[in-house]
Amino acid sequence: MDLFAASEQANLDRVAPLAERMRPRTLGEVVGQTKLLGEGGPLQRLLKVGRLGSIILYGPPGVGKTTLARLLAKEIGARFQQLSAVTSGVKDLREAIDAARDSVATGGSSTVLFVDEIHRFNKSQQDALLPSVEQGFVALIGATTSNPFFAVNSALTSRSRVLQLEPHSPEEILTLVDRALADPDRGLGRYRVELTDDARRQLATLSDGDARRALNLLEVAVKSEAPLTSNAASNSATGDATTIDGATIIEVNGARGVVYDPTGDEHYDCASALIKSIRGSDPDAGLYWLARMLEGGEDVRFLTRRLVILASEDIGNADPQALPLAVATMQACEFIGLPECQLTLSQCVTYLACAPKSNAATVAISEARQDVREGEAVPVPRHLRDGHYAGSKRLGHGQGYEYAHNAEDGIAKQDYLGVEREYYRPVDRGFEKELAERLEVIRQKLGRSS
Repeated sequence: MDLFAASEQANLDRVAPLAERMRPRTLGEVVGQTKLLGEGGPLQRLLKVGRLGSIILYGPPGVGKTTLARLLAKEIGARFQQLSAVTSGVKDLREAIDAARDSVATGGSSTVLFVDEIHRFNKSQQDALLPSVEQGFVALIGATTSNPFFAVNSALTSRSRVLQLEPHSPEEILTLVDRALADPDRGLGRYRVELTDDARRQLATLSDGDARRALNLLEVAVKSEAPLTSNAASNSATGDATTIDGATIIEVNGARGVVYDPTGDEHYDCASALIKSIRGSDPDAGLYWLARMLEGGEDVRFLTRRLVILASEDIGNADPQALPLAVATMQACEFIGLPECQLTLSQCVTYLACAPKSNAATVAISEARQDVREGEAVPVPRHLRDGHYAGSKRLGHGQGYEYAHNAEDGIAKQDYLGVEREYYRPVDRGFEKELAERLEVIRQKLGRSS
């Protein structure tokens, strides 16, 4: 690097945000992602053989997707070329692929082509990557915050290893914070600051597992509160150090935006968590996921539809009031809207979560429909067929039918199906426990044993 290039790079580094300056320089500096980078992890195995193949890194912002791609290229001694699917087109792709092919053909190094936000490429752009992926002279690493099995062409995912990166834990966030505070060259080591326990807790909480967000929030808080010292050694003089508390972190953070995409993964994952929490009889978890979806701008109609479905699917006759309540919730939310209908939703979620659970009705209709689809069609018994039209008696339809209300207990002993089947099996919970006892008597009266 010549003198001018070094000066230019120094100027760029000077204005780079803390998160950019503190990017790990080796894989050993990476914090977190131990399932991928630990001994026996998929990335360690790929590095041992010196071939990356094609990889799609899937995870939320600030978990190190770009950093990992750079370090993997460095580890195998490959050229690193980065494209953004937001600003690049097919022409840029072809130029990058041609340069990678020429490098290999002339005896040069292989290329790691990193495509950020790869899910934003359209189908033709993603298809343009397939030949180079198959031929192997380019190691494609795509990064996406959207589920690649929904957002990326199946032809590309089938040829790639899809690796999911997890958000940083609070402990990992604080490790990165401490590293930045201690580093006098790239970090904030020349500032004399002390973080209170509450400040550390707020940084770990407000970042939502996003290391970039945590470090940039830390930088603003430190530079707005603490004086810059002339040398790193004075940082150890804690007598006049500036204390940064939790209130400062909250103030610098401003209004907290909820990480939620009402059309993407968060929509489906939070909806799944809401339903499973209610099914699991945890009203507190149900309320949290409800609040998360409401704060994220979720469609209230979607929420009420899911609650109506759950009332039948997971509660059923164990509590017959669950379905009317869910339907009333749907109608009330339509009538009054937000913000007041959050009260109705809260009432419904807590009731459904605390209600006794049964999926007996769900299992029953599933088994009956499977029999209809896969089994031999059962003819309607003659005595149950319509006998109201002219000529029905000549066919014997309706003859022998016993009117149930004429029976002493309202149960007429006759065959209503013509074959032995038992679909509905009430559980021993809630009102279904009583139904099970009644059903046993009914089946005995009908000449069937449960």
